[in-house]
Amino acid sequence: MKIYECFISLLGGIGVFIIAMNLMSYSLQKVAGARMRRLLGNITSNRFAGVGIGALVTIIIQSSSATTVMTIGFVNADTMNLKQAAAVIMGANIGTTITGILASLQSLNLSIYLSFLTFIGVVLMFFKKEKIKNNGGIICGLGLIFIGLTVMSNSCEDESIKNVLRKGLEKISFPLLLLLLGIIFTALIQSSSAMTGLIIIMVQSKTMEMSHALFIVLGANIGTCVTALISTIGTCANARRTGIIHLLFNVFGTILFTIVVWCIKDYIVKFLDLITSKPAMQIAWFHVFFNVITTLLLLPFINILVYLSCKIIKGKNEDFHEKKSIKAFKYIHTRFLSTPEIAIIQTKKEIKNMANLSKLNLEKSIEELCKQNNEFIEEINEREELINFLNIEITKFLVKLAPKLNEQISEDVAYFFHLLNDIARIGDHAKKIADDSNEMRKKGIKFDNDEIKEINELKDINNKIFNLAIKIFENNLNKDMTNFGELLEKEKNLEKEADQKHFERLQKNKFDKELESYYIATFSHFDSICSHLENIIDFCGADNRQLAYSTFEGKDKDYIMVINQNNHKKIDDISTIRKFNTNENSINEISDKINKSFG
Repeated sequence: MKIYECFISLLGGIGVFIIAMNLMSYSLQKVAGARMRRLLGNITSNRFAGVGIGALVTIIIQSSSATTVMTIGFVNADTMNLKQAAAVIMGANIGTTITGILASLQSLNLSIYLSFLTFIGVVLMFFKKEKIKNNGGIICGLGLIFIGLTVMSNSCEDESIKNVLRKGLEKISFPLLLLLLGIIFTALIQSSSAMTGLIIIMVQSKTMEMSHALFIVLGANIGTCVTALISTIGTCANARRTGIIHLLFNVFGTILFTIVVWCIKDYIVKFLDLITSKPAMQIAWFHVFFNVITTLLLLPFINILVYLSCKIIKGKNEDFHEKKSIKAFKYIHTRFLSTPEIAIIQTKKEIKNMANLSKLNLEKSIEELCKQNNEFIEEINEREELINFLNIEITKFLVKLAPKLNEQISEDVAYFFHLLNDIARIGDHAKKIADDSNEMRKKGIKFDNDEIKEINELKDINNKIFNLAIKIFENNLNKDMTNFGELLEKEKNLEKEADQKHFERLQKNKFDKELESYYIATFSHFDSICSHLENIIDFCGADNRQLAYSTFEGKDKDYIMVINQNNHKKIDDISTIRKFNTNENSINEISDKINKSFG
């Protein structure tokens, strides 16, 4: 084989290995995604537990970079602090050593049998059932790892490429240059696992000396930090500090081990010989020792790592968001699409942020309507632009995210599209109220104290319903919905009382008729906003068949509102109500019977 053909084959083998790792990691995330999210979401202040969870998650998904990116996402979403993140990152570095151990199995001459897993995986991937398809992806990825290793091994067996590589390594045999080689090459391919696999093959084929390989492995541990650092772009200060902690951990460990290996290199090689006679296994075990010993040494000094990261990335955690342009995400980043589980959490956080923006705009619009001092108009308009931006861009993000989710999680986030629409519509109503206020100010007309009091009372109730809707969405509440029924009843009663008072004022000519259209429009906006909030609460409710109820009396008819998991029905036929409404029937029984009447 010609020398250039050997290099092409070698690079092809590296490519197959990386694709195999990505396929296996992606499929593992889809199969075990929910469990990973629960594991990382339940991180405690116990450092050892954090290390254990980080190692376990990395073993499950076969990617320390993915675990680190997920951890950065959790920190960015304010669900994990820096100390917890540092422990998880240390565990992730231990977990990633399993890939080196897998690659070292190639030395046992089992590759031809393990490669057959690729065919089995491909067959399973043809099944329609998602779980079987994902398991097929895992098996196929595992088989492809050994195919990639075999291709690399065959390339390195040729004497022509061996001679070239040996001469090249002899010229850069100085430890620091070997270290730099490991850093640069790993940063380029963004996979320490692929770099470790390549080193294992080269040592096994006697293309590279063990003493050279040890320094390149150490450099690879720094090079792999590039992926995490890239993922911190566009995140909050603490998320960027998490990337720095990952870098500091590997830099400190590498410096320490470089000094030790440099000083007693021969003794370390002999020690590895005592553990196993196979060079491939020796590299894998050295990688394990590096990460375990570094973790044991630095685990007591997590506070110092956090302190140093804060010194490097200065400022408050919120500073980054405060400086961002008006049209920008606060929590979502497209790089989190590679880790769907964290992307869901980020999306939920962003939707909550959008809801809070709509709620704030509504409050400022009402304040502007009552005071008419033109203090908040510009602020409201800018915030409305951001709400519209988030509505469109979160929708686009969800469209990209949906194909990456398993079936169960897809059902959990499907209602996000509905929530975005309702939140955006609430923002539109807030903007219209502000526009009405602006028109009134230009015409020189204002509501009097009685009307302002009625509007503020309705605003307060509406604000409580809004807070409850956000709380239900954020915490996945699905049982105790009594508060919603009570607030909804108060809202309707206040609207009814305001209508009555307004009618009386009109009869007594105590109301400026030019104001009438604005007054009616304001209450119409409140009614529509309340309907959108009902939708949000309806979508977020889950387990209980009957979540809430309220009864009202109208001028012309009575009706009962029943909000269920899958339906939202207003029954306004008085005969239907009276048919069920006997003295011995409780409201629960009435609601049950009404639901049955709808099938």
